Amino acid sequence: IALGVPAIFGGAIITEQIFKVNGIGQLLITAIQANDLPMVQTLTFIFAVLIVLFNLVADILYGILDPRIRFD
Repeated sequence: IALGVPAIFGGAIITEQIFKVNGIGQLLITAIQANDLPMVQTLTFIFAVLIVLFNLVADILYGILDPRIRFD
């Protein structure tokens, strides 16, 4: 599930556009259209941090739930 987080974020951006829901995806699209580079960079950084955090949580949970995996 954690490895599919980028697809979930991408889908959320499209879904927010289709259904006109205000969210981080809508904010990103608005910032791109307004040429607001600092906002685009900030939102891209937030997406990247969230993806890394979800992957880190997935790796830690694999180690906890599967006794064959060790942290060396």
